[in-house]
Amino acid sequence: MKKLGDLEIYQIALELSEMGWSIFQTLPKQFQFDIGSQFLKATDSIGANIAEGYGRYHYKDSMKFYYNARGSLWEVKHWLLLLHKRDFVDQETFQSFLSKIETLGKKLNNFITRLKNAQ
Repeated sequence: MKKLGDLEIYQIALELSEMGWSIFQTLPKQFQFDIGSQFLKATDSIGANIAEGYGRYHYKDSMKFYYNARGSLWEVKHWLLLLHKRDFVDQETFQSFLSKIETLGKKLNNFITRLKNAQ
């Protein structure tokens, strides 16, 4: 059995958290406590849900957390779009982050599908 840190989806989630933290730190203080906080919590929630799901031993229990991770991924995409529209994230950072979101989304869906098919 792989260690949590060996899971590619978890590694990508950690990369997103670091990217999210970098964006959060550039926000003006008054925006860190509303849109920034929501963005950062959702970003960190992806990896946290993957970790919690991985730590569960019952299939259905694990799947609930992987679905939560996928939901958080979509929430992050929403906040990223708003941050970009409001000129808090430049085009290069936006594209890089969005690309990582799309990659993780595909890999997370594949991971979920493989687990379902193994049952």
